[in-house]
Amino acid sequence: MTDWLAPKYLDWLFTGFGVTVALAVAASATATLLGFGLAVARNSRSALFARPATAYVALMRNTPLLVQLFFWYFGVAALLPASAVQWLSQAHVWHVVVFDVRWPTLETLAGFIGLTLYTTAFIGEEIRAGLRGVPAGQTHAGAALGLSRFAIFRHVVLPQAVRIATPPLFGQYMNVVKNSSLTMAIGLAELSYASRQVETETFKTFQAFGIATLLYVGAIALIEAVSMATTHRHAAAPSR
Repeated sequence: MTDWLAPKYLDWLFTGFGVTVALAVAASATATLLGFGLAVARNSRSALFARPATAYVALMRNTPLLVQLFFWYFGVAALLPASAVQWLSQAHVWHVVVFDVRWPTLETLAGFIGLTLYTTAFIGEEIRAGLRGVPAGQTHAGAALGLSRFAIFRHVVLPQAVRIATPPLFGQYMNVVKNSSLTMAIGLAELSYASRQVETETFKTFQAFGIATLLYVGAIALIEAVSMATTHRHAAAPSR
């Protein structure tokens, strides 16, 4: 079929999709861990933790992600020694037993750091909202039972906060997949970059971007399905 894409170009698209998935998973997992710490710091009674955390959230949420990506790729690279930039720009492979460990490229590192730090601010706020959504009476009840503050947080507050924060967290994970497309601006060969390359070489705009769109929709639909399943499981938990 002459209007279809050759296997080579399909491979470009699926390889780019693999980069998108890997970047989104790594950024989401790391941002969730950092976001939890950020939420705890924001809720801290100590200004030493609360104020820097608040400033971080304000900075990240009020600065375009694209600008942040440019900062990590161009700005930080300009501050590093030329030898370090050259080393980061080259491919490095280490053989560990039977596995090959590849050092990520400068574009991958900048994309991962920028996307992760940006997403951390939003995920941190979702987790913080979950923590604040737990009624104060739950904490008081735990204290009345003689539980320590850590035990109250671990066994009383945190499970309820996770249940509250789960739906919006999955929404943020969907945003990570979509926001990853901005890393094409710094040369990361993810799905949007690959579809643009295919379109440029084949002039088959509909096919290139159509397949990319379907892959994005499929990834978002999968996250949505997991979100719904997780929400339903949490809703059913109290009745067991």
